[in-house]
Amino acid sequence: MAASREQFSSRLGFVLAAAGSAVGIGNLVGFPVAVTKGGGGAFLFLYLMFTFLLCLPVMLAELSLGRRTQKDPIGAYLQQTPARSAWRLLGLLAFITPFMIAVFYMVITVWIFRYFVEISSGNLHELVKPDALTNFVNSPEIFVYLLAVGGFVLFILASGVKNGIEKAAKVMMPLLFIMLVGLVLFVLSLDNALVGLRYYVIPDVSKLNATVVNTALSQAFFSLSLGMGILITYGSYLSQSESITQSAILIALADTTVAFFAGLLILPAIFVVDPSTDPAKLSDSSVTMIFNYLPKLFIELEGVIGFWGGSILAAAFFLLVFIAAITSLVSIIEVPNSSLIDTFKMKRKHALLKLSFPILILSVCCIFSFGMFEFLTSFAHYAGQSKSFFDLIVDLFYETILPLNGLLICLFVRYRWKNKLDLELQIGDGNYQNSMLKKYLDWSLVTLIPLILFFVFLNTVFHKFWGISVF
Repeated sequence: MAASREQFSSRLGFVLAAAGSAVGIGNLVGFPVAVTKGGGGAFLFLYLMFTFLLCLPVMLAELSLGRRTQKDPIGAYLQQTPARSAWRLLGLLAFITPFMIAVFYMVITVWIFRYFVEISSGNLHELVKPDALTNFVNSPEIFVYLLAVGGFVLFILASGVKNGIEKAAKVMMPLLFIMLVGLVLFVLSLDNALVGLRYYVIPDVSKLNATVVNTALSQAFFSLSLGMGILITYGSYLSQSESITQSAILIALADTTVAFFAGLLILPAIFVVDPSTDPAKLSDSSVTMIFNYLPKLFIELEGVIGFWGGSILAAAFFLLVFIAAITSLVSIIEVPNSSLIDTFKMKRKHALLKLSFPILILSVCCIFSFGMFEFLTSFAHYAGQSKSFFDLIVDLFYETILPLNGLLICLFVRYRWKNKLDLELQIGDGNYQNSMLKKYLDWSLVTLIPLILFFVFLNTVFHKFWGISVF
C-alpha cells in the first residue's frame, strides 16, 4: 500500500460519500414514477430484491478490488493482471465511462442550478412558459452557470479526499436527508396526499411484465453507481479496518431510503393537485419531469399553500436535487482524476486542470447540440431517430456501457480474481468465511449475475440502437 494514499477518516465519511455518488437525479424523480407505473409495492419488492441479490455482489466486487489494490480503476486492473492481458482494457473502459458521463451530467446539473436560482428569486412562473428551458439552453447565460457549477465541483475535488469529498458529503448528505424528510412530512399533511401514497405503495401485480422487471433491474444497477469505477476508486480510499460488506449494505440502504422517500414526496404532491391523475400518463423521462412537469406542479400547489408556500417548496426541492446532482458529479469526476493522480503520477490540482478542459469543451458541445449548431443537434441517426451529440453520449455511455462494465467485472472475478475477493472481504469481517453471503457470492457472481447482465446489455443495445426489444 502506498503510504501517502489518502483515505476516508471514518466509515461514516465513506458511506456518506459513496451514498452521495449513488443518490442522484434518477432517485429523486425517475424512481418514484417508475414505481407508480410499475405496480407500486410490487415494483418496490422487485427493486429491493435486485438491489440486494444482484447489485450488492457487484458492489462488493468493485469495493474489494479498489481496497485490495489501493489503486484507481486503471491501476487496479494493471496490478491484478499479467502484461498484455486483455483484462487490462477494463481499466481503460472504467476511465472513459465516468469521464463521458460527467460531460452530460454536468449539463443537467447546470440546468438544475439555474432553476433553483430562478425559483429562489421569485421567478417560478417564468419557468412554466413555453420553451423556457429551450430558451435557456440556447442563451449565453448558460455558460455563466456552467462555470459556476464547474468551479464549485473543482473546489471540492481540489481539497482532497478527507477535506473535500468527505467533508462535502458530511454536510450535503445529512442536509439532503433532513430536507427530504421535512418535505415529505409537509406534503403528506395536505388533502388528498394519501391517494398518491396508495398508488405508490400498494402492490398491483397486474402491471408486472418483462419491461417492468427490466426497468426495476436497470434502476437498481444505475442507482448504486455500478460500472462507473466510482466504487473501485472509493474502495481504494477505505481503511483496512473497515468491513466492506457492512459498508456496502449501509450504502445500499441509504440509497434505497432516499429513493423511497422521494416517492413519498412526488406522488402525494401530484395527487394533492389533482386526485384524478392517471399515473400511467406521467413521463418516463427524469429530465421532462424535473424541468417541464414539476414547475407546473408547484404552481398548482400555490392554490393549496399560497404563492410563497409554492415557491418555497419548489426552491427546497430544486436545492435537494442540486445537492444530489453535485454529490454524484463529484464522485464521477473523481474516478478519472484518481487515475491521473495514481497511474500518471500527477498532483491533484494539476490532474483536475487536465480533466477540466476536455470536460468543459465536451459539455459546451452538448449545450450546442440543443439547437445552436445543426451538426451537433443532428449528430447521429439510429433506431429510426435523429440523435444529438448529447443523446449519443447518454445512450452509449450511460445506458449501454454501464451494464457492460458490470458484466465485465463479474467475468473478471470469475476467471481471475475470486480467491482474492474472498480474502479481501474477510478483512474487517471475521465471520465472512463461513457466512451465507460467501456461499451466495460464490454462486451468484460466477453464474446468475453475469447471465442477467448479459441479457440487460443485449436488450439495451438492440433497443437503443435498432429499436428492437429482446424481452
